[in-house]
Amino acid sequence: MAFVRSLLFFVFLIIITPPFSLIAILARPLPPHVRYRLIGLWTHLTMFALRIIVGLRHRVIGSGNLPKGKAVVLCKHQSAWETMALQVFLPPVAFVFKRELLRIPFFGWGLGCMPMIAIDRGAGKDALKQVEEQGARLLDLGFWVTVFPEGTRMPPGQTKRYKIGGARLAEVTGAPVVPIAHNAGDFWKRNAFLKLPGEITVSIGPAIDTRGLTAEQINGQAQAWIESEMRRLFPHHYDSNPQPAAA
Repeated sequence: MAFVRSLLFFVFLIIITPPFSLIAILARPLPPHVRYRLIGLWTHLTMFALRIIVGLRHRVIGSGNLPKGKAVVLCKHQSAWETMALQVFLPPVAFVFKRELLRIPFFGWGLGCMPMIAIDRGAGKDALKQVEEQGARLLDLGFWVTVFPEGTRMPPGQTKRYKIGGARLAEVTGAPVVPIAHNAGDFWKRNAFLKLPGEITVSIGPAIDTRGLTAEQINGQAQAWIESEMRRLFPHHYDSNPQPAAA
């Protein structure tokens, strides 16, 4: 049954994505927030289809921790799900993503018309500077800049060293950092066709006041909260996996 549901969801994406890519291209001259709302309808339809066709739901705890004003989001990265879901329950968000995604037919074309930050992950300091400059502009426009600090999707129970880009943006702009933990990888694994029904749990942590902190300190606090929360909510993934030291 899960295979049939996943197949129907895949067909749904094939049907709606090309028209929305055309809408995105036509909407390119519009102001950023208008483009975001218009193109973002694709995300809301996709999340609706996941719930109805696949049976994949989610619950959010800690919504009261969301600060007012601008913020940088540092989020656990396990699947493609969170790249859509964060747009549903957070203020307007701008993602930092790898430039290669722009080459995907239709999807990449639409993505390129959104107010986002596409970086070359091999550019080193140039990519970091790009995140700082473009991220600061997007924060001033009212977008929350969202970074997946591990840099790539990680299987449940695993983690990588948190990269400094998001924390550096928070340091130079003074924006608070919102840490987010979740278990989307339990239901939608990396590059997996099969999507499983169930309920994803998303936990939003207390905002980190970045004033007076270095990027390393900000990164360390965010990593410590996210990884501790992952172990608190999903201990079965970590019974034999000790918690890594914070950056």
